[in-house]
Amino acid sequence: MRNFWLDCVIATVFVFLAMWAIFRLTQSNLFNAFDPIGQALSDVELTDYVFSRLREDPTVDQNIVIVNIGELSRREMAVELQIISKYKPKVIGIDGFLDCATGLRDTVNCPQLRDMMGNLMLSNAIQEAGNVILVSSVLQTDTLLEAYEFDSLRRSDGMFLDYAYRDGYANLDTDAAFQDDVKTCRSFNPRLKVNAEMHYAFSVAMAMAYDSVKTQKFLDRNNFSEVINYRGNVYDIFGSTNYPQMFYTLDVDDVMTENFLPEVIKDRVVIFGFLGKQLGDPSWGDKFYTPLNKRLAGKANPDMFGAVVHANIVSMILNQDFVEEMAEWQEATMAFFICLLNVALFSLINTNLPLWYDGITKLLQLIQLIVYAALMVLIFDWYAFKFNITLTLAAVALVGDIFEIYMSVIKNLYFKIKARLPITREKDDVLIPESQKKP
Repeated sequence: MRNFWLDCVIATVFVFLAMWAIFRLTQSNLFNAFDPIGQALSDVELTDYVFSRLREDPTVDQNIVIVNIGELSRREMAVELQIISKYKPKVIGIDGFLDCATGLRDTVNCPQLRDMMGNLMLSNAIQEAGNVILVSSVLQTDTLLEAYEFDSLRRSDGMFLDYAYRDGYANLDTDAAFQDDVKTCRSFNPRLKVNAEMHYAFSVAMAMAYDSVKTQKFLDRNNFSEVINYRGNVYDIFGSTNYPQMFYTLDVDDVMTENFLPEVIKDRVVIFGFLGKQLGDPSWGDKFYTPLNKRLAGKANPDMFGAVVHANIVSMILNQDFVEEMAEWQEATMAFFICLLNVALFSLINTNLPLWYDGITKLLQLIQLIVYAALMVLIFDWYAFKFNITLTLAAVALVGDIFEIYMSVIKNLYFKIKARLPITREKDDVLIPESQKKP
């Protein structure tokens, strides 16, 4: 029995080594041109189905209002900010950089500098409001190798930042290589270090200003990355998501004509951000793919503006509606033991029912894949717990074929090599060379 389980452990390790080799091979992108289906499914997670299909429609979050800044100049944004701030929101976040993007401070490369009066108006509006949070961006130089190691910040100009309540980085966790690249957002980092100094995310900074107790409780979870528990979208004229409107939204004209009720703004979190030139504009600017997208695979259009992603995070924090997630070591341990049990079972089937091996093992693999995938979706829906079984699914899908390779190639090769060694085994199980063997 001991030798049986030792053999199963060795076979399981071989399965994981083969999985690692396959993963490294697929990471080399050698076969991308021949795998359009794989590319279409590469950004899909099973839990996306919960967001887009299973969850009940949420009620409107009355604590958060999103204001469209469209393509307003700084002078016009100052007017918009003055109008909103006079209705006494508790905190205002501006999801837009107030700096010279190129770093060159001249009127050719930074046309915003031409309107000096407009800049002064916006600076004064921020100062008068007294509760404005601006965005920053964590940056890293090419010499940094770690993915989450940062050594600098992009921040708004001092004439605005000096009068802001604080700022927070607007970076979201995506696989995009640059700002205009395709961006799928499922998670974010609540806090990051920049040159050993801790900085907080834009959404966390807004939530902290609104309710420090709930936000601190969220931060006490001490998670480097948090899954965003998406609650909904703004009004979606094109129906790219299944969720109805989750946040009150004011367009530029609504604000300028004060076409809203004062109580909608008072004591609320108000987020200024780009929602297109006007509401309903299908612009791709600052827009993300999210799990709410109707099309789980091969997505055609991004479904959520960045300001709305931040609103979802703030809503999640204030409602204490978090997603729990398995640790990586738990996922790996579970995958190893399930793979080990499969190897043991397949070994017994191979020994006792060799003629039925292929049919039985393939059926068992298929049943397990369906059951584990269903469990992942249902547990996420019922308990908001992300039951990470990607590694387990990969192990179960490959264990049958890789186990056959181990038995027919690796193990047979081992026995052939062992048979050629000039060593025999005596009754006491001590290995003795032929030259020292008793006559």
